[in-house]
Amino acid sequence: MSNKIALQRRERMTVKPGLAKKIFIIGIVVLVVLNLYTFIVAYPETLAVDAGISTQGSTLAKDFSAYYMGAWRLWHNPSQIYTYGPLADGEPFIFPSPETYKYLPSFLLVVSPFLELNYQNALLAFDLAQFLLLPVLAYMLYKLLDKKQLAVTFIVIIIALLLPFPTLKWGFSPSYYWQWAEGQAKVFDIFFLVLSFYLASRGRPYLSGIAFAFGFFDPRFGLLAIALFLMYNQKNLKPAVGSAVGSLLVSNAMLLYPGMASSFSNMVFASAVTTPLYYYSLIPFLTLMALIVVNFKGLVAFFDYRGIFADYTGVKKTQQAA
Repeated sequence: MSNKIALQRRERMTVKPGLAKKIFIIGIVVLVVLNLYTFIVAYPETLAVDAGISTQGSTLAKDFSAYYMGAWRLWHNPSQIYTYGPLADGEPFIFPSPETYKYLPSFLLVVSPFLELNYQNALLAFDLAQFLLLPVLAYMLYKLLDKKQLAVTFIVIIIALLLPFPTLKWGFSPSYYWQWAEGQAKVFDIFFLVLSFYLASRGRPYLSGIAFAFGFFDPRFGLLAIALFLMYNQKNLKPAVGSAVGSLLVSNAMLLYPGMASSFSNMVFASAVTTPLYYYSLIPFLTLMALIVVNFKGLVAFFDYRGIFADYTGVKKTQQAA
């Protein structure tokens, strides 16, 4: 009888996690569907000529225009990548005027394939490509947090995939509404950074470093992600860091092109490059902050070389030294 009772208990224990995972998967599908609805609501805004998310300054084309024009100039007029406004050199015409490119030039390598399409179709394809990355992003976060409670993992995925705040005009998420409406690149940003963490957790430091370098195109979030990158690569720190630094240098070597370095410097120091955290910037910012919070003990343990916080982390000095 006791064996039968033990077997029943074991069966119940195996059924519950399976049911929880099914509910978890359904939850992710719901998040993607809600984001799809937000995508559809935002689509008309991609065609509009207005002030967009900004309430100051001149009316310009959508943010994607900066990437599209920057990629075109990379291959045709590299010294002018960071130049404000249209140029009379045969470049594509974007009404009323393209935004100024403000990221590292490495990201233009990612944007370049979209030059095969005209500007408006390229914007839509750019959005769709990022939307298709959302399930992959959810999978990587799930694997990264597989030792955490499912509820905690799901909260992080909610932040990454939707940042829900239903409104009448902006679907289920102002952040994702403007991400899609402006053709912003914040999904690419957090995707590359999380990909670097995922590859690190799978013992692939060189690939992790390459992914991190491409996720560093917006240095604000790259800098925020450094601690997580180091923690996830702690068993292969030297090759990961070497790969990241090398990839960052190689992918941005075009800065050595005559005139590009000076225009990049002028953009950084003379054109008010520091911008507020718009709605879409919250996608990588809050996702990284959520990962920092749920990995806080691991981060403390990684940087606590002297074992001062060993009682909190549960890691002894001998283990840290090893």
